[in-house]
Amino acid sequence: MRKIIYIFLLVVAAACSGSSDENRAAESAKAYYDSLYAGRADFFMRGYIYSDSLPSKYFDERVDNAKMFVSQQEEEHRGVVSVRVSRTEMIDSLNMADVFLIFCYGDSTNEEVVVPMIESGGRWLMR
Repeated sequence: MRKIIYIFLLVVAAACSGSSDENRAAESAKAYYDSLYAGRADFFMRGYIYSDSLPSKYFDERVDNAKMFVSQQEEEHRGVVSVRVSRTEMIDSLNMADVFLIFCYGDSTNEEVVVPMIESGGRWLMR
């Protein structure tokens, strides 16, 4: 009986440790896109890996492109009302994950997008 309890606890511990990374990756991806649609394109762009090594002019151009993307979504779909996490798929032991987000638009349509994520320095960043 003790062996069964120990095996059960090991399985639960392993499941929890894996889901922790999945949750952190998903929460990070959602937070980046929530910030983008809330008007914080600069925070969104800082969510990309190596964004801190970009020249400031190029970084600013990417922020402007993100803002244009948001305004395009406003025109085509009356904006994004909410962002939901659909699922997360961990990529082996590479500290990478694919997070599937669902964008819920103001015109009642939905779109699922994949956000590739990588863990770097304890943070989950977009690739």
